[in-house]
Amino acid sequence: MALTLTLATATPGGGFPVYGDAVIAAVREVDPALTIEPRNTKGSTENVPLLEKNEVDLALVQGEVAYEALQGVGRAPSPIRIVAAMYSTPGMFVVRADSPARTIEDLKGRPVAFGARGSGLVLLARYVLDGLGLDQERDFQAVYLDRAGDGPAMVQDGRVAALWGGGVGWPGFTAVAKAPGGARFIVPDADGLRRIQARHAFLKPLTVPAGSYPGQDAPIASLGSWSFIMARPGLADDAAYRVAKALHRAEAGIARRLPQGKETTAANTVAAAPRAELLHPGVRRYLAELGLLTR
Repeated sequence: MALTLTLATATPGGGFPVYGDAVIAAVREVDPALTIEPRNTKGSTENVPLLEKNEVDLALVQGEVAYEALQGVGRAPSPIRIVAAMYSTPGMFVVRADSPARTIEDLKGRPVAFGARGSGLVLLARYVLDGLGLDQERDFQAVYLDRAGDGPAMVQDGRVAALWGGGVGWPGFTAVAKAPGGARFIVPDADGLRRIQARHAFLKPLTVPAGSYPGQDAPIASLGSWSFIMARPGLADDAAYRVAKALHRAEAGIARRLPQGKETTAANTVAAAPRAELLHPGVRRYLAELGLLTR
């Protein structure tokens, strides 16, 4: 039976539109009658209200934005629900390889691009820096982008000293690392990571494996969270079940198209969801049939 759903992503040049395209192509291979139409948005902070108003069926939501919505941080808990874990997002700064900056302290007072205004990555940076006793606006010359894809060129030409981003295969990091001269990544040190987690326990230790980016020959330890594919409150159980089943069957296809896509698995969805009841009921039914979740 034909089914068409809309998927909200983010601004062009960022990781979400690339991921959305990979998922859509992989799902089409396993369920040709399931059509998922992408929609560019300002990012996670716009995607949550779009879901809540039932204006899109599905949306990509960065971990910190999902956490605040589901937990009701500064607002009532949101009725949106998790369909699938996308990938983990350890936060990092990237600088040109010839930059004198070696630590986050070295970036204080400098212009830093924290991402597109609506991106959840901006919120991740806020939590990470807060754990270090720093503030985006007070301690840095914060630059917010209209398009996520604008950041790498600003690092290259010196308009900003660093670009904040996250995860494996993130387009902004890849672009800076591939540019002439290469790149270097800056994360909190071990003591800083402990301080951040003590203040914000929902942030998890995550590692960027060696070789994830050109010239990155050692693993990088940082903190971050899982991003999710989320559903509007009114999405029918059968539709959510069908999406969950298609995503499970499409796991190899997603992984083939995108390095971070290998993390989009049914098993990771169960592991990454803060609580089982935050999964969409149709998704819970499918995961229970797989034996990954007890009803």
